[in-house]
Amino acid sequence: MTAVLQTDRLILRRPAPRDWDGFRDFAMSDRAAGIGGPHPERIAWRVFCAELGHWTMLGCGMWAVSAKGDDTARGLIGPWCPVDWPETEIGWMLWRQEDEGTGIAAEAARAAIGHAWRVLGWETVVSYVGHDNPRSAALARSLGASVDASAPQPNPDKPCLVYRHPRPGARP
Repeated sequence: MTAVLQTDRLILRRPAPRDWDGFRDFAMSDRAAGIGGPHPERIAWRVFCAELGHWTMLGCGMWAVSAKGDDTARGLIGPWCPVDWPETEIGWMLWRQEDEGTGIAAEAARAAIGHAWRVLGWETVVSYVGHDNPRSAALARSLGASVDASAPQPNPDKPCLVYRHPRPGARP
């Protein structure tokens, strides 16, 4: 599968061990609430290894997102479909607060969603968003997604909002 995508400003590449420090700092902070954090380092390690393993097992996964000309990862954005997920998801996490509101997440997520439809041939694309994450919900809506209240939940004991992304060319 495609290990690198490019947009006007960004490089989306397969995550690598060199991205651990940035992910660890994120995962151990309050910013990681959307992925069940903050996590102790031992759990952050396992989550990061799962990101790397997703690529090994499935040939795709969330890309490490960096600005062109700077290989420093700013977050992970892209396909996420572990074995127990009810649908194929495009997820996102920006590691640093200063990157919020810059359009990085939207630009990378658009590229990832397009890749999921065109290259991966996904039949469905959703994004799972916590009820207490209004910025993530706003991003999903800005990408054209809408809440699908009848969609299956990835964790029924802790329901979330399931944003369904429209197929290319679909009418609103």
